[in-house]
Amino acid sequence: MTAPTVLVVDDDRANLDSVARIFQREGFATLAAAQGTEALEMLRRPEVSVMVTDLMMPGMDGQELLKASRTIRPDVEVVLMTAYGTVETAVAAMKDGAYDFITKPLKRHALVKAVQKALEKQALVQENTSLKAKLAEINPAGGRAMVGQSPAFRAMLDTIRQAAPSTATVLLLGESGTGKELAARALHEHSARARQAFIAVNCGAIPESILEAELFGVERGAYTGAVARREGRFERAHGGTLFLDEVGEMPLAAQVKLLRVLQEGELERLGGTQTVKVDVRLVAATNKDLQKEVAEGRFREDLYYRLHVVEIRVPALASRREDIPLLADAFLRRFSAKNGKVLRGFSPDALGVLENYAWPGNVRELEHAVERAVVLAKTDVLEASDLPESVRKGPLGSAGQLVIPIGTPMEEIERRVIHETLRHTKGDKTLAARLLGIAARTIYRKLEREQLGPDAPVPPSPPGSAD
Repeated sequence: MTAPTVLVVDDDRANLDSVARIFQREGFATLAAAQGTEALEMLRRPEVSVMVTDLMMPGMDGQELLKASRTIRPDVEVVLMTAYGTVETAVAAMKDGAYDFITKPLKRHALVKAVQKALEKQALVQENTSLKAKLAEINPAGGRAMVGQSPAFRAMLDTIRQAAPSTATVLLLGESGTGKELAARALHEHSARARQAFIAVNCGAIPESILEAELFGVERGAYTGAVARREGRFERAHGGTLFLDEVGEMPLAAQVKLLRVLQEGELERLGGTQTVKVDVRLVAATNKDLQKEVAEGRFREDLYYRLHVVEIRVPALASRREDIPLLADAFLRRFSAKNGKVLRGFSPDALGVLENYAWPGNVRELEHAVERAVVLAKTDVLEASDLPESVRKGPLGSAGQLVIPIGTPMEEIERRVIHETLRHTKGDKTLAARLLGIAARTIYRKLEREQLGPDAPVPPSPPGSAD
């Protein structure tokens, strides 16, 4: 088993070397930094488990470094060292997320014990997260469950739980591969219709010539080959939920009939004259901009508003990167059982690759990558070499990185980087400026100019702002 890595930060070189040696003698791997900015770079290394930092340092002090570390690596526990130990500084450090506070002169036993306890806490948090993910996978209806603990994922689930008991039509929006069908199933399973049928239709996968027949049914003799009456998906979903995936691909003729079903709760089979009453809760999904489709005449405006009663956005995997280890573990267990393999998990390198890849194909791409790795695994631990080359060498997209297409104007790149950094610092402009290596007044200027418009004069720096 690889020894945990402790990052030691202190501007006093003698103290830095002394503390590093203490941990090395205890069997820990160590990294050393003489200043806060250098430590920030080292924090991005996936092997770092605990950071031990001096509080009083020139430039970026230990308190600022602590705040920055909670932004870059919230999973890394932080122990502060100082010769100026007071109750106030200890309380402030704990509020900012420090695990412990050690006063100088340092006592070897106290320092090592603090780091060991921090590692124990870290292990408990990881175990708890894993258990929550396993519990989240329990699905009483027997289908595939949604897995996640990230804020974006929890926000979506909250909306699903609120909308599920109603009869309102729901429109699921999101990129391809994000799990919109699983969200639709969750809406069904949390509703009063859970005991009835859940019928899914991919409007983009069914040829236009037969989509109407599939949805609304066919009477005998309606066309050559229609030798018997056949119920459509609406009738099969009676009392339950009908999920229309890729609804933006539906042709205009079918849109007219769909609108009538939503308005009147009745339909006519293809080639028939008899009206059939249906009680169906409709959930639709698309990765298209339906408002743009309406403006360009490819989607009916009245149908759009009928579908758009409750909107739920299914987040891209890039917006819920904290969930990657949970999802990967869930896929690992599923495909291990399916292929009759006994696998213990992912190596640190493999997990690092998964967490740093951009995942343009979202959860579906992650699922396929893990399935391939399980099939090709040579040992009981999945290695980075078992993952697809496209993932190992593909675009990065970690929490501290952005994937920006080639050709994006520099002004837009700058704007995205500033906004993404501010998002991670929860709006703290001073901390964002520290992370970006620019003056705080630069961020203030650019944000103010953005609000005023690109042609506005550059506003003056705010009073008291400093580099």
